Amino acid sequence: MDLEKLRHQALEDLKTIKDPAPLEIWRIKYLGRKSELSRFLRSLADLSLEERRALGPKANGLRQELEELYDKKAVLLKAKSYQLKAFDITRPGRKISRGHLHPLTLVENEVKEIFRNLNFSIVEGPELETEYYNFDALNIPQDHPARDMWDTLYVKNQKSKIKNQNEGGLLMRTHTSPVQIRYMEKHQPPFQIIVPGRVFRHEATDASHEVNFHQFEGLMVGKDVSLANFKFVVMEFFKKFFKKPIEFRIRPSYFPFTEPSVEVDVRFGQLSNVSAQGGSASGGKGQWLEIMGAGMVHPKVFEAVKYPSTGSGRVQGFAFGAGIERLAMIKYKIPDIRLFYSSDLRFIRQF
Repeated sequence: MDLEKLRHQALEDLKTIKDPAPLEIWRIKYLGRKSELSRFLRSLADLSLEERRALGPKANGLRQELEELYDKKAVLLKAKSYQLKAFDITRPGRKISRGHLHPLTLVENEVKEIFRNLNFSIVEGPELETEYYNFDALNIPQDHPARDMWDTLYVKNQKSKIKNQNEGGLLMRTHTSPVQIRYMEKHQPPFQIIVPGRVFRHEATDASHEVNFHQFEGLMVGKDVSLANFKFVVMEFFKKFFKKPIEFRIRPSYFPFTEPSVEVDVRFGQLSNVSAQGGSASGGKGQWLEIMGAGMVHPKVFEAVKYPSTGSGRVQGFAFGAGIERLAMIKYKIPDIRLFYSSDLRFIRQF
């Protein structure tokens, strides 16, 4: 049998085929059970050993080649048939599905970028914290009533994992302020840092409270740092973040780790009325919204990190903190904090 002649004839016939039906006839003719090639392969058993060694591989190779050509031709004809029958060249193409950042991530990235432009460094710390860093070093000793302000989630039976037993038990950090202590232990002023991160509190979940949420903490320390510096920094931040006319109000407050302590309120212009929960509010101007706690760092906090708070080497600084969810709710008029954690793509894709 002339295998090369058979191959040449099969290829020539395949070139002229333009429809699936003739292709099936071609398959039966050259690859079917009664095809000339199949009969030849079955007859190999009657040949001598030398002839089988010479012709067997060639015949099998030809069969494999024709099968591959048939498969490729079948795919092309199927695609061509689909295009002719179903493809509308005037129809817009399908939009490619792309990944999407969560709105909290977008807001946190924006906060970081604004503070980077104000020459702040971005610092992070552990979410599993010790009592010392979360409370004691921040002027909140064990018997201090201010500890009731933080609904703390303690971790049971974990003291054996703490290297320094004087740091107390383990807990899920209730604020990002512990990172300030950790940073000041290893760095000398002057410096200015921003600390974004997740915090945890044992609270009843509702439209404005969650067990897990995000904060960012700011700290600036130096010899001549004052509340005037703080006022400039936060005013610049809010102007860049909200990108609209805004009023500021600073009023007295109390935090154990700052003295004096203040609260920062904001109010938007007539075109951007926002309620305390992020929804719309009626009236001419928006309501005053409590948005940030701050103050001058308490001398006790500087003592904990061995910074001089008196004498010629005295340093001072301010600290502030705000909730990222709260900023996002106010900026985008989101009425319920639980939407951030609902995994509802209809909500997430809006940002």
